[in-house]
Amino acid sequence: MSDEFTVQRFEEHREHLRAVAYRMLGSSSEADDAVQETWMRFARTDTADVENLRGWLTTVVSRICLNLLRSRRTRREDALDAEPPQIAASDPEADAVMADSVGLALQVVLDSLNPAERLAFVLHDLFGVPFDRIAQVLDRTPEATRQLASRARRHVREGRKREGGTDSRQQKTVVEAFLAAAREGRFEDLLEVLDPDIVVVADEAAVATGFGGREVLGAKAVAELFNGKAAAAVPVLIDGSAGAMWAPGGKPRSVLAFTIAEGRIAGIAITNDPETIATLELETFES
Repeated sequence: MSDEFTVQRFEEHREHLRAVAYRMLGSSSEADDAVQETWMRFARTDTADVENLRGWLTTVVSRICLNLLRSRRTRREDALDAEPPQIAASDPEADAVMADSVGLALQVVLDSLNPAERLAFVLHDLFGVPFDRIAQVLDRTPEATRQLASRARRHVREGRKREGGTDSRQQKTVVEAFLAAAREGRFEDLLEVLDPDIVVVADEAAVATGFGGREVLGAKAVAELFNGKAAAAVPVLIDGSAGAMWAPGGKPRSVLAFTIAEGRIAGIAITNDPETIATLELETFES
């Protein structure tokens, strides 16, 4: 395998790996370090027979981030009488932009989770990685990993309620504009309500039932995906945040959790997994 081809294979996944690392670590400089370490491990490993390279690389960067989180936690525990170490960011402006995409309140809550909880929540709820793969990273059973994510989800839910967030009426306006444009096939209006760098992630159940890919990036691709669809979806609050659901016969079958920043949709997480949906608090928007 030529050096050029090796670099090309890795670069196809760099943006995804940095997004995972940032959400795990909350620091753009540490995320860059984790991605660089992932590249070095990839470059010296024969991956010719790896069928799912993105999955393999996600596992590698996740293990690196887990070690960094554990090291950070150990340093803090060893210095109880001192101020927690401040993470130096190489680009504060980039940190601010990425923090907006995660949600400042969510980032604060993520910082309160232990490393295993944070990894389970980020990989499953934000990136749709199945529990059996996360279990390999954590060296635990899939069921124990599922429980970690559930516990983390409860902490996130409670933290979002404490922090409040974007006014629910503003969220409803954005969600309704998105759903109306989608069902009526108004492509240009969809582009208007989507952040240019929107990321859509879907869980395994959603992919299995026809969603067009585990991860979709960019406003144009997302608009093409939803254009002319979502006819039966209705806006809801999901654990207090903006979202939508498809609930034939009153039973939720698909849930879309939105991240809204500056009046546009910056992220959508789609889950069709019944067990995950059962843990969510779904409420209709107040009229």
